[in-house]
Amino acid sequence: MNHRRETPLERDDRNFTELLQEVRVVQTGVQILFAFLLTLAFTQRFADLDRVQRGTYVTTLLLAVVAAILFTAPAALHRALFRKGAKRMLVDASSRLAAIGLAVLALALTGAVLLVVDVVLGRAAGIAVAAGVLVLCAAVWVLLPLGMRRRAPGAGARAAGRVPER
Repeated sequence: MNHRRETPLERDDRNFTELLQEVRVVQTGVQILFAFLLTLAFTQRFADLDRVQRGTYVTTLLLAVVAAILFTAPAALHRALFRKGAKRMLVDASSRLAAIGLAVLALALTGAVLLVVDVVLGRAAGIAVAAGVLVLCAAVWVLLPLGMRRRAPGAGARAAGRVPER
């Protein structure tokens, strides 16, 4: 049932526009994290990092790059598929890429916090705080939406397959 009275193509256009707005918000944070990580290697204190900290740094840097790639992929896909009649495919693929991007971003944020807290307060504190960050990302980005989705109006009808989720 389409309460908005829009055609499937109009719905796909709206969904893609909404997804791009979401990605723009996240992408700025990813870019800031990536820039922060890039500058770390050129600080005086970087030479003092131990092997684990350097490994954490490189892993986190690479995770930030992957997140940036995933969050820019919808724009690249749009360019490649422009006027090809593939809007539904574009929306579905972009949505999956953004979801994967959020998972990778959660790991990058966790790694960045692990590195900084490890350097400042020690390994045990770094691990504890990083674990808390990962749990918080999962709680806010996965568990909260799932809980809200179950309580949303029409959730029972959607589960029974009577109402589309768009």
